[in-house]
Formats: sequence, C-alpha cells, structure tokens
Amino acid sequence: MLSDGAASAHLGVGARSGAPADEVLALVGAVLREAGLTRADVGSLGTLDARAAEPGIVAAAAALGVPVRGFRAAELAAVPVPHPSARPLAATGTASVAEAAALLAAGEGLRGAGDVVPLGGAGGALLLVPKRKSRYATCALAASVPVRPNEDAPGVRLLPLAHGYIAGEPGSPPTIPTPHTTAAMDTHTHTDAHDLRHHGDAEVRDEKLIDLAVNVRTNTPPDWLRERIADSLTGLAAYPDGRAARAAVAERHDLPSNRVLLTAGAAEAFVLLARALPVRRPVVVHPQFTEPEAALRDAGHEVGRVLLREEDGFRLDPAAVPEDADLVVIGNPTNPTSVLHPAASITALARPGRILVVDEAFMDAVPGERESLAGRTDVPGLVVLRSLTKTWGLAGLRIGYVLAEPETVAALERTQPLWPVSTPALVAAEACMSRAALAEAEHAAHRIGVERAHLLAGLAEFDEVRTVAGAEGPFVLIRIDGADAVRERLRSLGFAARRGDTFPGLDRNWLRLAVRDRATTNRFLQALDQALLIGG
Repeated sequence: MLSDGAASAHLGVGARSGAPADEVLALVGAVLREAGLTRADVGSLGTLDARAAEPGIVAAAAALGVPVRGFRAAELAAVPVPHPSARPLAATGTASVAEAAALLAAGEGLRGAGDVVPLGGAGGALLLVPKRKSRYATCALAASVPVRPNEDAPGVRLLPLAHGYIAGEPGSPPTIPTPHTTAAMDTHTHTDAHDLRHHGDAEVRDEKLIDLAVNVRTNTPPDWLRERIADSLTGLAAYPDGRAARAAVAERHDLPSNRVLLTAGAAEAFVLLARALPVRRPVVVHPQFTEPEAALRDAGHEVGRVLLREEDGFRLDPAAVPEDADLVVIGNPTNPTSVLHPAASITALARPGRILVVDEAFMDAVPGERESLAGRTDVPGLVVLRSLTKTWGLAGLRIGYVLAEPETVAALERTQPLWPVSTPALVAAEACMSRAALAEAEHAAHRIGVERAHLLAGLAEFDEVRTVAGAEGPFVLIRIDGADAVRERLRSLGFAARRGDTFPGLDRNWLRLAVRDRATTNRFLQALDQALLIGG
C-alpha cells in the first residue's frame, strides 16, 4: 500500500485498437506487482482520449473500479517522458502515451485536495514504474505527491535506481513484469541502467578468486595449440595472410570461402554488422550477450528488445518478434540462460529483406552441435557467428568468424580495417578446424554435460535456488532472492560468479555460473551453503 503521506497511484495505459482485455488486465496487474501495490491503491486510469472507449481499457478500469481519464494528444505531448518511442510519437504526438497519461492523471489527482500543485504539465507526479509493454498495450504507474506551500514544487519526479525509474524503499530491486504474452516487446531508445559493457572478466580482474564468472574452458589452450601459436611467432615480420585459415573454416562447414569472414573475435563481428548493414529496425532477443545491442546503439541505431520470460523457460516464440524488424539477433545456445533453441524456431524468424544473426559462440560446447545453423545456405539473410574463445581458451588472442551470404560477407569485409586478424590468431583458427581438434572439442562438450549435471544436482539441494531448466551450454543461470548480496558473500569466500542484472530481462536476483570440474563444483556448493546461511 502507498504511505499515508501520498495519494493514490494512477495508471497510464496505451493500447492499439482492439487490444484484448485480458492482455491489458495482465499488463496492469504486472505493473502493480512490480510497484508492490494492489488494485485498491489505484485512483484512476489515464489514456489518450481517442482510446478511452477501447474495450480492453474499459475492462481494466472496471476491474479496478476506477474511472478512465481521457487526455487530449496535445496535453500528453506536453509531458516530458523518460522512455520515448518513435511509433507513438508518430501516431499520437506523444512519445509515450502510458507514461504521459500516468503522470498527468497523478498530477490531476492532487487538484482540489488542498495541496499546492505546480501549474502546467504533470506537477506533483512521481513515476513509480516506467513504461512496460506487451504485444498490444503499454502501461506505466505514477503517484500523486502532495506539495505544501513551504515546499519546493517537484514537478515530474523520477527515481533513478538499478533498472530505470521506479519507486520503492532505498535500494529495493525492481522485478521483471509478467505481461500476458510470451515475450514482451520493448522498442524504445533505452536509457535504463543495464550495463551492456559489463562482462564476466570484470568479476575476476585484479583479484585471486576461483572463476565461475567467465565461460572460457579451464586448462586451455591445450599444449598442442600453444605450440602451434608459439611457432607462428617466427613469421611476425610478414603481414597476416588469412587464406589458409579461411579455407579451413569453409571446409569445416562445407561452404565456399566467399561465405566465410574471419574476425578478431565474435565481438568485432557485431561491430561490423552494426556499421556495415543498412538496417532501420534492429531487434535483439534478450536476455542474451549484450555486445550486439551495445554495438548497434554505438552505431546510432534505435534498438528494439524482445524480452523472453522465465515463466516460459526463456524459450523463443518466433511470433514475439515484430514483422517489420529488418535485423534480428539471437544467441544459441543463449548466454546467459543456457537455453538451446530448436533450429526450426530460429529459422522461422527468417524473412525476405531481414538479416537473421545467430550467435553460436557456445555451440561447439553442445554435443553434436545439434540445432546449429552453421553451414545452412537455404535460410535467407542468415548470418552465423562463431567464436574460438570459449572452447579453446583464446580470449586473449581474439579469433572468430562469420558465416553468411557472399554479399553480406563482402559488405562486412569492406568495413574491416586491413589485416584485422593477427598471424597467431589465423594459425590458431586453422589448427582448431582439424579433425583431431574437432574430435577433442566434441569430447570436451560431452565432459561439460556430465559436469553440468553434477552442478545442477547440487544446486537442486538448495530450496533458495531456482535454476533455468534444460541448460545446454557450459554455464547455468540461477535465481536467488537477493543474489547480489549472495554474490558478494561468495567473493569473500573466494568464488566469483557472474552478476545477472546487466542483462536486459534479468535483475539483481540472478547469477550465471560457469561449469567447472567436479572438485571445484563441490567446493563452490559448500561456499554457496555458507553464503546462504550467512544471509539467512
């Protein structure tokens, strides 16, 4: 419930024509749960006046027992909103119907209550929950803030916390809303606090911790690969020549060489894609590796997000991706969820005129590489990215590659600088394509599966821990209430785990754990037991 010093909360809802009532109600319920409020706390529901008679909005207001407040487009447009979107701006003149309507309704809620309210805009309004989206609706929540004659007028107030703008006790975490649809589509320009540039290496840098934060296989590179790389150092006076490595990658995937591009790791490939391709509406499926979105944003793109949900096992519903997306990025198996999506689900995303980017950086850790799309030439617009970092321990060498249509490869290559991949990296790429190396990688994938099962069995003994089912990668994703504090206690016990709150779609209650050998896992499980006991 809201405190006695504040008036009721006010919802803002934006909806497309014909938005289903159950979807609007589900989204409203999710926003209220996120704020820790009930229906009794809501004073009104605001929306665009032209949408005030929409059945979904009327049904939501009736269920809440509150009036619908319709605002003119010009009124909504005068309200500054923290999460603007181009589509509602073009359609209605306001960059967010939900946020503007919530703030206006909250400001109007104070008039006549004996409080001094700043004139104009949405004075005295506090945004509790920013815009949340389902397929056909958006919803935001604001509260009326009384302003006395001897107080400064707050105007529109926004509380910046870890995941955007949300109210609560100091330091309290937001939770992920659960709209009615399988995945929520979020296409605004993101100003949230997800640190897209945070990666697992930051968890162990400069500290001597047992590393469960970085997904690189331990005891790598193997001796034979180290020797091949060391031997290449005698040829550093010559410029790199990538033809042999490129041919080896092509042969490994049974492709012509003009469908292969060698890169300085998969991270470079994301930068090339963002800069070289003339896309207008890129979409990234989250939670996943954050570099694709970071690279697209750095290149000036407005990036849409499809947020997969825990309730659905973080599994892809192709229908959740908007039809007009001309570039779609998804990981398989996905980092950090460890979910392996069926190849058929991913190829269902292919469309004429769309680039479909599949990050398969961890696919060689899956026995048989089942569900891989590498080598497929029948999927229009397909781009597959591979990395040699994880299985072979080459993060410091930077080597990966792109598999795509020749025209796409040529466009990416034109964006690369001269000699982008070093001679040692090229030698490593060629060596890792050999039959012996592929057999070793397959053996390692089976071993990882055994060790992952042992880790999951140990985690299942903790009532406080919930794991994402069906993990197929060399890592698992777990949920613990207050996982951020648990992570800090684990650090004091000598273990580094990857924080989850930097991944869009996750919050501070998530951790990613790399799969390690049985002895290391057993020590970690003991440390986790201590960390949970300390916290309890």
